[in-house]
Amino acid sequence: MNRVNEDALKTIFHECRQCGTCCKKYKKIVLQADEVDFVKKMGGHVGVNLSMADIREKGLVAATAEAKSKGKVYMIHPDEKGCVFLEHRNDKYYCKLYNYRPKTCRGFRCNLADDSFLHLFGGDSAINLLGQDTYGLPLK
Repeated sequence: MNRVNEDALKTIFHECRQCGTCCKKYKKIVLQADEVDFVKKMGGHVGVNLSMADIREKGLVAATAEAKSKGKVYMIHPDEKGCVFLEHRNDKYYCKLYNYRPKTCRGFRCNLADDSFLHLFGGDSAINLLGQDTYGLPLK
């Protein structure tokens, strides 16, 4: 039985460089149900993942309710500036909500935003490893 060498695996992930790439590059961050109200209260942009087909079939209200029930609720970064909670100070980037940031943000590793280990998997963008483009849409 082949086992993964956990020490070797840990070496491909590095600590946060406070470069802000993750908070600028990803356009939507999945939220847990208990995070939605907090993000809204703090001024974050929150939305659901709907297709035009869903809206036509079910109507906006029903499609939105269904998406919420399936956990398709996201914190959305509407422009190239990145997350509204990203702050630039002294040549580094900081999260204004760091201790209360969403679970998706907590689990993020810098290597997912750059190309430092793509050679192990092939591909030209780390977000493609998630099967999504930079807008969170499925790859074609």
